[in-house]
Amino acid sequence: MRRFELHRRQDTTGRSGTGVVAQGCQFDNGRVAMTWMTSTTSCCWYDAISDVQSIHQHGNHTDVMWLDNGRTGASAL
Repeated sequence: MRRFELHRRQDTTGRSGTGVVAQGCQFDNGRVAMTWMTSTTSCCWYDAISDVQSIHQHGNHTDVMWLDNGRTGASAL
């Protein structure tokens, strides 16, 4: 398992802001849990980090920043 943050350089929707907008972890089976660090928070589950990328990249303005090493493969938005 390893942890990550979503770093947003530009907020194209006007909802999440910039900087660290979410925190999450990817489990060894590839599933992802993520929570938003915004004023309206929620927790989300994804089958893979590629789902997080597909939904939240916002025109390549968001990066997955891995916080530690784990057995799960690396990925970036």
